[in-house]
Amino acid sequence: MRARPACLAALVTITLGATPLHAQQTEEIILADPAFSLTFSAGYIATDLGLWQKHGITVKTVAITGIGAINAVISGSAHFAQASASSFGRATTRGQKLIAIATTIDRPFAQLILRKDIALAAGFDPKASLEKRAAAIKGRTIAVDSINSMIHAYVRLITIRAGVNPDDVRIAPMAPNSMLAAFQSKQIDGFAMSLPWPLKPVQDGDALLIASGPDGDPGDMIPFGHNLIVAKKDTCDQRKALCMAMGQSIKDATAFIKNQPAEAFALLKKRFPTLDDKLLAAAFEQLQKVTPSPPVPIRAVIENSEAFNVGAGLLKPEEKLTSFDGLFTDEFAK
Repeated sequence: MRARPACLAALVTITLGATPLHAQQTEEIILADPAFSLTFSAGYIATDLGLWQKHGITVKTVAITGIGAINAVISGSAHFAQASASSFGRATTRGQKLIAIATTIDRPFAQLILRKDIALAAGFDPKASLEKRAAAIKGRTIAVDSINSMIHAYVRLITIRAGVNPDDVRIAPMAPNSMLAAFQSKQIDGFAMSLPWPLKPVQDGDALLIASGPDGDPGDMIPFGHNLIVAKKDTCDQRKALCMAMGQSIKDATAFIKNQPAEAFALLKKRFPTLDDKLLAAAFEQLQKVTPSPPVPIRAVIENSEAFNVGAGLLKPEEKLTSFDGLFTDEFAK
């Protein structure tokens, strides 16, 4: 899996070199994913059910780590990206003309875990407030998927709310499968990631859950666009049929997750064959909780992303957007 992002990134370059973004309907559409996680299940389901073809497009999904996925859209290397509202908000604040056409997850879908022995030694109480629970990560080494990603921002937000200086938490960027190995060998004290990865050490009894976005940590960030389908605004202005096909495919995929859970679980099991059924079932239950259907973006999703970025210290208060007009549309996924 560690080799996969580099290989696929190279494939993007090769593909786009032969097929420019203004090609006709027969072109291969590039969808960039920032990680391998249940977060991106709507895209997996759309692929496995043939929903792209049903709506008249051919989509190749490529893995480009972290904020590289949304940067691929900005640079023109991908037509669409699955990206957090946090990354989307920062990009638009800095002048990028992007638009969110769907929301596949509408609250933080990240969890932060810490080694059980460390948490208990710090007096961890699962019934305490989020701020008190999170104080236990001070001075610890926490892994995230990449620097300045939504996951990293989530750790920063939780840390700041606990009254801890983010600089007092050592951050180690690594791939999700590497997080598990590093945790087991005690090279890191904990990690934050979208599901299902944090659930395994918790189910194994080796870690305690410090914060859980699906369970409402923090509660004032709901609704929140943990995952959006994002494109350049020009793309959807000039090629509405393409954005409609993408939006309708995602609409069908989220409806499948909500309304046909057994079949959706079976498809995702094939995507995550090394995870035992108990672990995947627990993660899938959380996924259903945070999957909106229909997946139309709403204003509050973008507004909360701005508050999230400011709260995490990734955006200065004076840099916040003063208007959200034109940043999202319900035209394509309703």
